[in-house]
Amino acid sequence: MENEALQEKFMELAEEKNFRELSVYLDDQLITDIAELIHEEPDEAGIIINHLSISRAAAAFRILDFPLQEDVIKSLAPAKIAELLNELPADDRTSFLEELPSEAVKELIKLLDPEERRITLSLLGYKENSVGRIMTPDYIAVREEWTVKHVLDYIREHGKDSETIDVIYVIDGNGHLLDDFRIREFLLVAPDTVVHTLMDDRFVSLHANDDQEEAIQVFRMENRVALPVVDDQGILLGIVTIDDMLWIANEEHTEDIQKIGGTEALDEPYLDMPLLKLVKKRVGWLVVLFIGEMLTATAMGFFEDEIAKAVVLALFVPLIISSGGNSGSQASTLIIQAMALGEITLSDWWRVMRRELISGILLGSVLGIIGFTRILLWNSLFHTYGDHTVLIGFTVGISLIGVVLWGTLSGSMLPLLLKKLGADPATSSAPFVATLVDVTGLLIYFTVAYTLMKGVLL
Repeated sequence: MENEALQEKFMELAEEKNFRELSVYLDDQLITDIAELIHEEPDEAGIIINHLSISRAAAAFRILDFPLQEDVIKSLAPAKIAELLNELPADDRTSFLEELPSEAVKELIKLLDPEERRITLSLLGYKENSVGRIMTPDYIAVREEWTVKHVLDYIREHGKDSETIDVIYVIDGNGHLLDDFRIREFLLVAPDTVVHTLMDDRFVSLHANDDQEEAIQVFRMENRVALPVVDDQGILLGIVTIDDMLWIANEEHTEDIQKIGGTEALDEPYLDMPLLKLVKKRVGWLVVLFIGEMLTATAMGFFEDEIAKAVVLALFVPLIISSGGNSGSQASTLIIQAMALGEITLSDWWRVMRRELISGILLGSVLGIIGFTRILLWNSLFHTYGDHTVLIGFTVGISLIGVVLWGTLSGSMLPLLLKKLGADPATSSAPFVATLVDVTGLLIYFTVAYTLMKGVLL
């Protein structure tokens, strides 16, 4: 209701061209409501940004999705673009620019003030998905020989330009990181206390070339709102804050979910992506999986004579392959999630295999018993399976144990294998595991059938 009222009031003032009142009205709204208004009225994005104070315009711009940010920039005059980009925090500005074509980046960088241009080029110089790309140079750094009073005076003078003042960093004359403090540690001691007397040299830092996913794990383990970023010599380059990490974690999670579903990661919101581009993202995996499923027909053709002699075997093919695929998908999803949370590393592969070996046998046994019981019960009611019902039941039951065991082992080991090979574990998606287990499941099923039924039905 509030967003509808905001939208109606905005349209009313815009149509009246009452821009003075419009600016006052927009500056009085929550940043999240402004972002929502831009989302609802993308064609009016330029007017909205133009009539916000520059600090609030930057705050709204930084929380928009990239396609909307791009639309906003296209709707603004060069002077306003320059003002907006210079106002943005360095890390948010870098995140936006790295999504643009190189020619557009060159033109936009020309609009930056010299110092902001230097910082942006420095951040863009780090490899994609590295911590260096998302760090900000806006932090509070103090010297170890300062008193607490000196530190607090310095914070009052320079704190407004810092990304956060919750954490204060101690450096030496060459810029090497020596320690970090939460600000409360300075507020709770006497003003004449010298900083080095409080230092314990225990701090956690990130390296500028660390992967962003690894940084997420460090934040999770250390429970910090910000972490310092250093180079190979231990010189403090910048900091990464928790809001950046939450944004990255959300993007990584979304990307993994899309890959698990058997598509390439989408780089735009679903409804904003052109249909042909969306089809292109999905068709690759579908073709691969389709070709893989063709092997199912090949496997069944190999056992054509056995099926002709005992047609009843074909009745249970969907049951067998779906059970194996489901167990493999379960295991794959569990392992990928555990790896994403840092609960499992490559060195844990043997522990994972042992657990999934036992789990596969137990899960397969449960399904095998249910399948065996169902065959006996169904035959007693409808006489469907003839004189060899028990043998058929044992065939299905034992096959289920083997197929489910193979499914759980495949689903759990594939993510670890891909990680070892340097690939993204999420690409061992549920459809991929299911296709693999479908083919091998048929081989297990007909091999068990041939072994148990040879000389009886086969």
